[in-house]
Amino acid sequence: MDFLIATHNMKKRAELERILSPLGVHVRTAEEAGVPLTDVEETGTTFEENAFLKADAGCRESGMACIADDSGLAVDALGGAPGVYSARYAGVHGDDQANNSKLLENLKDVPDEKRTARFVSVVCCVFPDGKTIYARGECEGLIGHAPRGDGGFGYDPLFLLPDGRCFGEMDAAEKDAVSHRGNALRLFKQKLQEIL
Repeated sequence: MDFLIATHNMKKRAELERILSPLGVHVRTAEEAGVPLTDVEETGTTFEENAFLKADAGCRESGMACIADDSGLAVDALGGAPGVYSARYAGVHGDDQANNSKLLENLKDVPDEKRTARFVSVVCCVFPDGKTIYARGECEGLIGHAPRGDGGFGYDPLFLLPDGRCFGEMDAAEKDAVSHRGNALRLFKQKLQEIL
């Protein structure tokens, strides 16, 4: 079964494909499906609202079931920031290096024990008949003092699990097993199995 995904991020697409393909779900970007999609302005104040905005628009414009993910990093010492603004924290959407630099600057005087954070991912799927599925996953950790590793994307090089491993140093399978998006997609997979 083919699902449209409302993202141009090929690393995110790869994560979705790895986790959902055993279900017989094939994810396609708009380009792969030959469907022009409008870039949706993420005006929601929650991950759920933004995921729905993207999935709903993609479904309406393509006529296909559409999966969208909205995810980000919530840092306790920053009152939950960058939150839904994670991808554009430093002002330019998708500038990972600038976002990481701003995060480190904002945490420069914060001691290790107060650098707690969590990655959050909300997956939303909207079907042409109006049915909607949500799944939320989280992963608790700490923000490091400097980037580590060259894997992953976004804030991965700064995100440390309680066991000391860094997302930026993990291979895809290791990250999928514990990540916020992996957790959300496993829950989504269960919900999808119930309705397919």
